[in-house]
Amino acid sequence: MSTMKRRTNWFKGWRLGLVAVVLVGGGWWVRQHYFTPPPAPQVITAPVTRQDLEDTVLATGSIQAIQQVDIGAQASGQIRKLHVELGQSIHKGDLVAEIDSTKQQNDLRNAEAQLAVLAAQKRSRQAQLVQYELALKRTQALVKEDAGTRADLESAQASVDTTRAALAELDAQIEQARIAVDTAKTNLGYTRIVAPMDGVVIAVVRKAGQTVNALQSAPTLIKLAQLDTMLIRAQISEADVVKVRPDMPVYFTIMGEPEKRYDAKLVAIEPSTDAEQAETSSTTSTSSTSSSTTSAIYYNGRFTVPNPEHKLRIDMTAQVSIVASRADNTLTVPATALGARGKDGRYTVKVLEGEAGQAQKVSQRQVRVGLNNRVQAQILEGLKEGERVVIGDASANGASRSRGGPPMF
Repeated sequence: MSTMKRRTNWFKGWRLGLVAVVLVGGGWWVRQHYFTPPPAPQVITAPVTRQDLEDTVLATGSIQAIQQVDIGAQASGQIRKLHVELGQSIHKGDLVAEIDSTKQQNDLRNAEAQLAVLAAQKRSRQAQLVQYELALKRTQALVKEDAGTRADLESAQASVDTTRAALAELDAQIEQARIAVDTAKTNLGYTRIVAPMDGVVIAVVRKAGQTVNALQSAPTLIKLAQLDTMLIRAQISEADVVKVRPDMPVYFTIMGEPEKRYDAKLVAIEPSTDAEQAETSSTTSTSSTSSSTTSAIYYNGRFTVPNPEHKLRIDMTAQVSIVASRADNTLTVPATALGARGKDGRYTVKVLEGEAGQAQKVSQRQVRVGLNNRVQAQILEGLKEGERVVIGDASANGASRSRGGPPMF
């Protein structure tokens, strides 16, 4: 009896355990199929953010002095002394250099002596003229009283006329001599070279003791530049030059201070290239014209910036950005989020809807786009700040990682 009871209890326990297993397994199945949310779509997203947006034309510029002068010598001779050094600031009228003036001083003395000789000759001729005029008057009186001959009268008149002509010739020679004196004084002045403007000495081409020959060419002694304001000539490609115009905002950075931004406005765009503006021979022009068909074409955009501390130096490279258009505090998405463009001008954008940890899905929206700089796009209509747009497929990205590509998030 006790044995039968034990068997009965064992079968009851086994059935209860089986029922418990069935209930637990059924509950897990129901939860998996009815209460667990579907897996999130495997996509890469980016948020819709609000920021300032610019569409810029990039160019590489060269920094130059707004005004630069090559100070040369108009007199030939040995440079006796240079009064300036490289990097020195000088003012208009300051003495720059002196050239040996021995020859020029001698030329001036010769010219002054020649003028004195002619002046003495004129005084002598004037005295002769007085004598001849008195003789003419006496002869005229004698002829009037029939005491003189007609030949004497004609000789006296000829002497007066000849002397007057000689005086006129001397006057012309004296004027030439005065011009020669002025020229000699000017040439003597050329031996003292002064600065034509305020500026900084950016190059010393000749040294004291060198001999310059101004008859063959105008030798440069120093180069003087005004560095308080600098000129930037930015090379704009022919593809971008049609997008820019004067008065557009522009800014640039230099390699030494990439974090500092210099702001300005575009002043002008040169109508021709550097090659066209250069003075070349016909052979060079022909070769440059033939090569221009295969090389890139650039036009210079010019603007100026103040340079009170003289940080900007000649021939520095400027990374220039010309702001073609700008939108402040606007909604933006990555440009890669934009899909096909419809006939109405709107773009298709995929949006990830739903909160993290809950059911999420990808839907399509039609958005109206404003400014697009090919990195970020302005959203005028169709999205809200904080929404997430699809910019890529995570599964494809994972495949690229499996092939050794860099990880993407």
